[in-house]
Amino acid sequence: MSKLTLTTEGDTHIIVTRRFAAPPEAVYRAHLEPELIQKWMLGPEGWTMPVCINEARPGGKIRYEWSNGKGGFYLTGEFLELEPYRRIVHVERMHLPDPTPDNHVETTFTPDGAGTLMTMRMTLPDATTRAAMLSTGMERGMEASYARLESMI
Repeated sequence: MSKLTLTTEGDTHIIVTRRFAAPPEAVYRAHLEPELIQKWMLGPEGWTMPVCINEARPGGKIRYEWSNGKGGFYLTGEFLELEPYRRIVHVERMHLPDPTPDNHVETTFTPDGAGTLMTMRMTLPDATTRAAMLSTGMERGMEASYARLESMI
C-alpha cells in the first residue's frame, strides 16, 4: 500500500507528502548525494539511472538520466536554495525528448515522531502543464522510488 499522498491546490500546484521511518538528516541527504540517488530514484522496476549529476549548492546543476534498456528520458535543473536537513528548492524540467515547462519544486523535511514528514510542493506554469504531468501516473513511480529509499535508510 502506498504511503505517498498526492493532492492538488489551485490550478498549478501538486503537493506530495510521505512519511519515512528515518530522521530528516537521512532523508535530506538521500535527495542530494548522487551515489544514493542512483540507488533509489528509479521509478518502477526495470529502470536504472546511468547518469546522476547533482551539484548540491545554490546555482548547482542537476541532470538525471533514466533507462529501461529500450529507451529513456532525462531531467535537468538547478538548485535555488538549500537549508541543510530542512528544505531544498530547485527548478526542474523533464526531456521526453522535448523539454517540459519549468517545474518549481520546494521539498521540506519535518521531524515527525521518530521519522520524517517530507512535503514536496510543485508549482507548474499553468493548469494544462499540471494536467499533463498528472496524466502520466507519476505517483506510482514516485512511490516505488520512495519505498526503495525507505528500505535503504
